[in-house]
Amino acid sequence: MSILFRYVVREVLVASLLALLALAGLFSFFDFVSELSEAHSATYTPLVATLFVVMNMPGRLYELMPLAVLIGGLFAWNRLSLTSEFSVMRSAGLATHRLVVWMLLLGLSMGLVALLFGEYVMPHAERAAQQLKVRATSGIVAQEFPTGLWAKDGRTFINIRELRPDASLVDVRLYEFDANFNLKLMRRAESAQWQDGQWMLRQVTQTLIEENGTRTARQPDQPWVSAVTPDLLTVLMVMPERMAMSALYAYIQHLDENMQDAKRYRIAFWGKLAYPVAVPVMLVLALVFAFNPPRHGGTGGRLLVGILLGLGFHLSNRLAGQFALLQDWPAPVSAVIPTLVFGLAAFVALWWVERR
Repeated sequence: MSILFRYVVREVLVASLLALLALAGLFSFFDFVSELSEAHSATYTPLVATLFVVMNMPGRLYELMPLAVLIGGLFAWNRLSLTSEFSVMRSAGLATHRLVVWMLLLGLSMGLVALLFGEYVMPHAERAAQQLKVRATSGIVAQEFPTGLWAKDGRTFINIRELRPDASLVDVRLYEFDANFNLKLMRRAESAQWQDGQWMLRQVTQTLIEENGTRTARQPDQPWVSAVTPDLLTVLMVMPERMAMSALYAYIQHLDENMQDAKRYRIAFWGKLAYPVAVPVMLVLALVFAFNPPRHGGTGGRLLVGILLGLGFHLSNRLAGQFALLQDWPAPVSAVIPTLVFGLAAFVALWWVERR
């Protein structure tokens, strides 16, 4: 590993880290202003809102990494260009393809670190933040529809009226069907807690439907074994884009097994797979702006164009996911298209400045 390589890596890393912290602070300030509109109760105070925003920062850091890398790369290469260090490197025989390889190696390393951060840190912080806010407001996690939360496990349809932050359930209704889709059993429980790998239903009313009529029985407690576990239910507290890949994969498998639409989660899963590639693409794109000599001027304009490109990439990733949902695109296509387009643009731009 050459001294020059370590020097360039240090310059880009420091500039990227500063850009990441600045962007995270800016976006977190906007989040805080938004949360203040809800912080008017006795329990959800401005202090709790501040803590909620701070706990959400890992998610912001993960989302903003490609944009921060592009801005940091722009500032680093622009400084090297203004001090004529880049010109000296080129005059000493540093080839463009070698610079590209350096940026790809650095970018892949940063992308993999960010991917691990998004797998093991971000989901836990996001879940803890959501639990904090839920406890401070209504105390209920899922009550998105008038009839509560619905799920399907084999031939059993599950209706949960309230999901608490500790993953306990309130007012649970189970509708079990036979092979001919005839309703055969209904159970209603006042609450349910997860114990020893299964649910324990409390205060159960069970109605068995037979050909000659119905039979109703009541029990204080009744075990319920289901593939719908607390881990699956907690995904409702975290946006798919901020879930761990392992949790996304498990939930996609569950939805597929029950013949439910998993498109949104599949798009988020493939987006995470493509994430490590986005960082090196941004570094190569930043490298393009180093080839314009300082005497040509327009430094501020180049930085502005680079920042706009980074914002365009950030927004295009989100738009691609939305278009994939609306137009029924394959999930891998929506994840790859923005990175592929910006990657091709970066390499074409490098080829063009090299020919000049």
